[in-house]
Amino acid sequence: MKNEIIHGDCLAILQEMDDASVDAVVTDPPYGLKFMAKKWDDDCPDVGVWQECLRVLKPGGYLLAFSGTRTVDLVMGRIREAGFEIRDMLTWLYGQGFPKSHDISKAMDKALGAEREVVGKYSQTFRAEGSGQEGWQRPAHSEKGAITVASSAAAQEWDGWGTALKPACEPITMARKRIDKKTVAANMLAWRTGAINVDGCRIEGEAWKPHQATGLAKNKFFTDGEAAIIDKAPHDQGRWPANVLLDEEAAAMLGEESRFFYCAKASRAEREAGLEGFELQESDKFGDDEWGRRERNVAHARNAHPTVKPLSLMRWLCRLVTPPGGLIVDPFAGSGTTVIAAGLEGFSCIGIEKEEEYVRIAQARVKHWLENDMPLFKD
Repeated sequence: MKNEIIHGDCLAILQEMDDASVDAVVTDPPYGLKFMAKKWDDDCPDVGVWQECLRVLKPGGYLLAFSGTRTVDLVMGRIREAGFEIRDMLTWLYGQGFPKSHDISKAMDKALGAEREVVGKYSQTFRAEGSGQEGWQRPAHSEKGAITVASSAAAQEWDGWGTALKPACEPITMARKRIDKKTVAANMLAWRTGAINVDGCRIEGEAWKPHQATGLAKNKFFTDGEAAIIDKAPHDQGRWPANVLLDEEAAAMLGEESRFFYCAKASRAEREAGLEGFELQESDKFGDDEWGRRERNVAHARNAHPTVKPLSLMRWLCRLVTPPGGLIVDPFAGSGTTVIAAGLEGFSCIGIEKEEEYVRIAQARVKHWLENDMPLFKD
């Protein structure tokens, strides 16, 4: 098993790899949101990167690529243009998103020079939050201030209006390189790729119980994989995996009985394991909170990457699309979570990362989690 982080441009490194040499591509690429003025997030990956991913994949090999809700059309469109067939779109749901909205009423009063009436004070404590759709980690902090009401007629008319919803999901494009055999079974025999690991990704819970189907449920086309045959024995490995994945807060909204995969956001301890020797870094985030106040948050962290995904989520995704002992490539490795997840699942993984700052973090994290004696850099 080989798990490494390579420092360099993913397009150039992919071009050095052999045709049909990779079993799966699992990646969290830039969303193209110009997040925190990061140059690497100016745009989504272009078609050329996905074409190289297609070339190095074996026929039937899968690609899983995260994106933002505002740019999923660009990501999915470019993946399709590269030659992939789109198979599905998974959705990761979470309850810890922070709304980055602008209070229109307050903005109008400010623009008109109208002084707002102070009607009270507020005091609120916010807990720390991990990466959301727009990626940044919001530190735990307390805030105090004045509660005001709209003053001008225009502000009163548009009181309660904003500019954004609370982020609560991230789409994951699921695409496949076309098989080069007549059937998926034949392709699996030739390449060991083309199918997904259903049983290995089933959702834990109560065993399926036979039931008396009525109406459309009698038709297998209107039932899920568990109920298609009414008199089948319960599956002791759990429910058929769905294309929705939840964190604990989102899961709680649906009740205890669910057919979805639960995965909490990456904790600070998980993000920074193996980085004990790294210095704490300070970063500022400016934005409007849900009440329209302009806020400044100062975060201190050893893992400076702003969009760290949870290991449990990445392990499940790697397991879903990779054959036993297979090789995964992550062209946008960031702080190395995919490489770690792949290694913990028994897969080999090559992670490629352009930003030197993140390469150092990724190498240390990979070494910690997988106990590999790796050099600091591999250029």
